[in-house]
Amino acid sequence: MPAAATEQVTDQVTDQVLATPDDAAPLGGRSIVLVGMMGSGKSSIGRRLATRLAIPFVDADGEIEAAAGMTIPEIFERHGEPYFRAGEARVIARLLDNGPQVLATGGGAFMNPDTRATIRAKGVSVWLKAEIDILIKRIKRRNDRPMLNTDDPAATLAALVAQRYPVYAEADLTVHSRDVPHDTIVDEIVAALRCRRTGGGGP
Repeated sequence: MPAAATEQVTDQVTDQVLATPDDAAPLGGRSIVLVGMMGSGKSSIGRRLATRLAIPFVDADGEIEAAAGMTIPEIFERHGEPYFRAGEARVIARLLDNGPQVLATGGGAFMNPDTRATIRAKGVSVWLKAEIDILIKRIKRRNDRPMLNTDDPAATLAALVAQRYPVYAEADLTVHSRDVPHDTIVDEIVAALRCRRTGGGGP
């Protein structure tokens, strides 16, 4: 697929596009993998996308917590980030064998080169790209973000954005997450998937 087709497709959507189960058929056993920062809407948008495509939705963080028998903040506190990241990579690799599905991943998951390679082989990655002010507004409502458990969460978030966005840009598709109805974002993801397919880039 040409590099240009992996860039923002939001502006290409001139009419509302309704997702249907037929849009999932070309996936075969591949997953739609949502990547992006905490607060970008991966879980909430992912659930709606899965419903519209009539395929399962899976939240990787939820699966990690189930496997560990503790919450992610508890994993960070008891075992540290390297332990969590190793388990995260194993869980995502296992989940990717169960497509088609919509899989929402944690903010740091796509930073792992092996995980990126596995996603590339077994899925189609979609970066939900959000501006930092949107992220701050969304995540300040919650206190379950261990990566932001610092003296200056806004500065920490800005540093994470600077580190992660160049890597997220390797995703197959990019759709802007912003303050519009989630169904609008869902339609734009479907449009992006269709554009990728008709452009010869595969499912």
